[in-house]
Parts: sequence; structure tokens; C-alpha cells
Amino acid sequence: MHIDDNLAVNPPAPGIEHRGTQRVAVSGPSGLSDYAVSPLGSSTAALMRDEVRVAVLGRTSTEDQQDPRQSLIRQVGNCRTALPESWVIVANFYDVESGRLELDQRGRGENYERFDIPIARDGGVSDLLAEAAQPGRRFDVVICESISRVARRAYENMSIERELERADIPLFASNEPITLSGSRAQRVLQRRINQSIAEYEVLNMLEQSWGGLCTHVREGYNIGKPPYGYKAKIIPHPNPSKAAKGHTKTRLERDGAQSGTVTQIANWRYHEGLGYGDIADRLNADLASYPPPEPPGGKRARKAWGKTSVYDILRNPKYTGYQVFNRRARRSKGGKVNDPIKWVWSPKPTHEPLIPKWMYDELNARRQARRGSRTDNELNVHPQSARTYLLRGMVFCGCGRRMFGVVRRDTAYYTCWPKSNNRGRPDKYEGHPKAVYLRESSIVDAVSQFVAERVFGPQRREMLAADLDGLDDHVALQRQADRERLNRVVTDLARRQASVLRQAQEGDPEDPFTQGLRTTYNELETQKKAAITAIADLDAADEVEPGKPGEDSIALLDALPFLALNLADGPEDQLRPLLEILQLGVRLIGDTDNVRIEIKLPADDLPEIAHHAERTMRTMSPTSTLPAQRVSGAGADAVRASSGALFCLFSVPAPGAVKIKCPTYAPLCRDGHKRSSITSAMVGATAPRPTYRSRVTDGRACPRKSVIWRGE
Repeated sequence: MHIDDNLAVNPPAPGIEHRGTQRVAVSGPSGLSDYAVSPLGSSTAALMRDEVRVAVLGRTSTEDQQDPRQSLIRQVGNCRTALPESWVIVANFYDVESGRLELDQRGRGENYERFDIPIARDGGVSDLLAEAAQPGRRFDVVICESISRVARRAYENMSIERELERADIPLFASNEPITLSGSRAQRVLQRRINQSIAEYEVLNMLEQSWGGLCTHVREGYNIGKPPYGYKAKIIPHPNPSKAAKGHTKTRLERDGAQSGTVTQIANWRYHEGLGYGDIADRLNADLASYPPPEPPGGKRARKAWGKTSVYDILRNPKYTGYQVFNRRARRSKGGKVNDPIKWVWSPKPTHEPLIPKWMYDELNARRQARRGSRTDNELNVHPQSARTYLLRGMVFCGCGRRMFGVVRRDTAYYTCWPKSNNRGRPDKYEGHPKAVYLRESSIVDAVSQFVAERVFGPQRREMLAADLDGLDDHVALQRQADRERLNRVVTDLARRQASVLRQAQEGDPEDPFTQGLRTTYNELETQKKAAITAIADLDAADEVEPGKPGEDSIALLDALPFLALNLADGPEDQLRPLLEILQLGVRLIGDTDNVRIEIKLPADDLPEIAHHAERTMRTMSPTSTLPAQRVSGAGADAVRASSGALFCLFSVPAPGAVKIKCPTYAPLCRDGHKRSSITSAMVGATAPRPTYRSRVTDGRACPRKSVIWRGE
């Protein structure tokens, strides 16, 4: 078959023929390419009209990034320039918002009303999509300045393009060719490249900006409003060119009475264990001494303290002297608190701390440990609650979990059963015994002996002194020696710098000797800064690991009376306040049968401690027995003083076999046969022990068919 070379595959359209007064379209080829008329091409019916109606889609970021008025005027002008002659703009849809918003959040802002934009607005992108789905829409095609103006993320960008495509409305961009012929695959390839570039550009810009913010924080500069207790110390920008333009940066410094308020709040929380509401009440009782915080703008100011304000202060790590950033996802997640692992910290303290870091860490750990526990000891509101527990919220398992009270055969226990609230997550309690029980009466006996001997006993001072002599504090002593040595180094370097500076001032600036003196001065300055940094590191280590208490701290015991007090015989309503003010903590030590008893003696609360103890003493019957002899094996693990309080940790063997581990495996009897658990009931008078009975499980006869074995 011969094909004429002069035959056009896509001849031009025959056009319009005038027959009298009528214009009649002549039938024949359309003049479009095979690509254009294929099912894969764009919709062309509306584009062949004498007049094609166009809607402009624009978007600009908020005013802190660019001028929305000038940006939209430019976008509409570029779109008008790129249109073919027969295309006419009939509608303008634009928004003033971020291009990284989710599609269902687009087009809902009203920022455009704040600007004098001389372009009639027919709606936003959501209005455009809604009208595109209607049969009586006003436009045939949509055009934008660049595809990045539709959206900055490829998913939202292609979603909008797909919605328009379903309505047979092509989407064009002024920086892309507007053609009705040619391969659509090539146009899609170019479009996807442009969409990828748009998302890359915004992500790259955000990542670089984020890196700058992190570097800004690590150098000790503050971001945002200074927290309560600090004020902004404005310093010139370190970049000379920006400093010349008046740009500045800020650091934090103490702010009078507010800084003292922050420290007082931390002391009340740490030493007295006050709740947020109780702290707020104390602050509101003396607003002159404890001025309340003011929110930005002052519109939400309550002129009083609230529990939330106290909580925010105790949770803010900036009070430790470090700069911290990214605590909240304010833009991406609506202010949700980030996991602390995502917080950005400065490598060392950058401003004066108002709360010691070791105290902040302990307060944070204590808050996690007491989560879900009531602050009072009233009966639980649950209808099945029948009693309260004296040591509720004070007993902890060796795994760190707070133990809860249970009753077994009229006897109270504190138990750790991690499977109960971790069902389906065995990795959360891997290696943990099935259940651990501590008998309440045994713990109270141990605590009673501890308090009677160590707090109110006549030999308490001698016992504490003996324990202190056995503590290893060589690390703290070495830090003190290093601090004294570094202080001497700093003094010597400052003296040498003064001498060099004096010689440099008397010499000729152009003299090589004088220039050498300047180099020497800078080297000495570098050495001095290194020594000062080392001293700051030693101070930070002291905050984390306070040294042994001095004589003044030990003398706190002398303010308490000698009392023959046996807590085991006192009423619960009297004992609970005493234990709370002592901030009692009982922790099981690993896999041993020992518990660690922890108390604190705040100097300000010693009169109240004595009052509660004497009141408890008066409620005891004359026949009450005194605590037993001193517990053998007891010893001090740590004794330290901080902010007018004596802090003691003692390991005490808990009498009466108070620890029970229920193994999840089947143990073996003496003959090597497996045993199966048949009960976990009470055995004896000391504690519940799992009971196992030998039976034949492996096909061999076991002679001990009725022997009972009691678990640990």
C-alpha cells in the first residue's frame, strides 16, 4: 500500500464557512493530534470554543514570609500573560495560608481580609473544587502561576489536580507550556518533576531553618518569651553585618521576686510534697511576695495562681539553667507536648538555674511514679472500695512500678502485677515475676523500727554519724580538690592577662612585640574559659550527686523530741499525715528480700513533724509495745543535705518473708519431675506462697505424689 507523502496526518481544521447570514461549521478533521483526541489526552471540547473561560488559582503564605498583596497581583499578571488570545479570566480563587496544610484544612482562613488586595475574590481552593463539580460552573480551565501555588506537598497537589480532572477541567501553570497537542505523558512527567521540586524546596528550607534554631539554642540563646522568673538580656547579634542593622539576640537572667518564687515552688513540692493546688493556695495568700504570671498580651491574665501555672513551672527544664527547645509541637500538632527524647538541650548551663537539675529530675520521676494516685487518703469513690491503705502510693517494686494494695484472707498486701495493665504486651514485663507481694504489717513494723531508732530514738545522732563514716565520698572530695585547683588557675590566668594588657597598652600598636602580646592575651583567655567551663561542670556534678551533710544538717535531728513511738500501734488517720510529711518511700531492692526506706526532714517542717509524732503518741494505749530491737543488717545507702533538708536512704531487711515471687514456669521436685501450680493461696501466717504438688507429667512414676512444695 502506497502512502502519499504530501498527505497530512492531522490536517488543519476546515474552519467556518459563511452561507448567507449564517456561520456554518464545515465537517472534516479537527486539526488536533492523535494524542489530543485519544482517551489518554486532556478534555478538549471546551478548549475548541471561540472563548475559553479561565479561573485563576492563587496562594500566598502569611505576612511573616512575604507581602500577600504584591504576590497575588504578580500571580494573576503572570497567568494573564501566559493565556492564549481567546482565553478570558472569569474568576479568581486565592487564599493567604500555608501550602503545607492538609487538604481538608485548605481554603478556610480569612487572612486575606486583613490586606488591601485589589483582586475580586470568588473564594478559596475549597470553593474552586466545589464549583468545579457543578454542571453550571463558570470556568472551563484552571491556571496557576506555578504548580507550587496549588500546594507545597505533592500529595495535596496531585489530589487537587485529580479532583479537577474528574470534572473534565484541565489544570495549567504559567511556567509550563499550554498546548492541546503533543504527548500527555511528557506533560505529566514535567508536572510531577515540578511538584517534586516544590516539595523539596519547602522541606529543604524548613530543615535548614530548623538546624539554625537548634544551633541558636545550643549556643544559649532564648527563643520566644522568657519563662516566668527570667527576663530577656538583649545582646548585639554576633554577626557584625546584622548587628549593624540593629538585630539582636537574647539570653535569660533572673527577674527579681519572680525568680525567688520559682525556687520556693520547687522547694515546697520537693521537700513538703505539696500538690499543685496547695502550692497555688500558698502563693495566692501573699501575691505581693509571689506575683502571678502574666500570659502574652495580658488578655487571659487571671491575676492569681492556678494549678496549671504551678505545673508548667515545675515541668519547664529551662529553670535548670539549660536552654531547651522543641518541648511542644506548636505548628505541626497544635501545641502537643513532645516526647522528652525530642527536646533539644544546650550542652551545658547557659544561665543561672532557679531549680537544681537533680531536684528537677527527682520531681519529674516522682510525678511519673505518683501518676494516677490520689493526694489524700480518703476512701476511693469506686462503689466496691471497702478500705484504705496506710502506705498507698509510698511502696514501689524493684522494677520501678508503684505497688497497689490488695487484701488476701483479711490480710493487707502491696502487690506488683505488671500483666494486669499490659495485656498483650509481654515485652513490658519481660523477666519480671508473675506477681510480687509485700505484707503491709511487715512493712509497717520495719518502718516503725526505722522511725523509732533513726528519727525519734535517743541514739539517732550516733547512729547517723556511724553511717556517715562508712559512706564513700572520695569522688566528692576529688571534685572539691579539682575545683580549688581550677580556681587558682583562673586567678593566675587573670593576673597574667592583666600584666600582658598593661604592656600592650604602653607599646606601639604596630610593634611586632605588641602584636605578639595580643596573641598571648587571646591564648590566656582561651585557657581561662576552659577552666571556667570545667568548674561549671564540677558544680553541675555536685547538683546531681550532693556530698555528705555537714554538722548543720545533722543538727536538724536535735530539733525533734525523743519519743518511744511505735507506728504499728497508732491509728491510720494519725499515721498517714506523719508519713506524708516525712515523705516516706519504701522500695524493694532488686531480687532480694530487702526494702529501702527513704525519708526527708525539711528544716521548715520539723515543728510540724514533732507535732504529728506527739499527737500520735498520745493516741496510743498505755499497753502499746515499743519497737523491737534494731534491725540487723540495716545500713545507710545515702545521706545528703540539700536546701535545708536532711535526706536519708536506708536498706532494711523486711521481716516475715514479705516478698513473694510466683514463677511462670513449672519447677521440678527433688526427683526431677515437673510440678504444676495448683493454687496461690495463703500458706502459714507470714505471707502467701504459691503451692505446687508433684505429679507425673513425663511418663515416669514419682514417689512423692502428695508432697507439697512452697515457692519462694
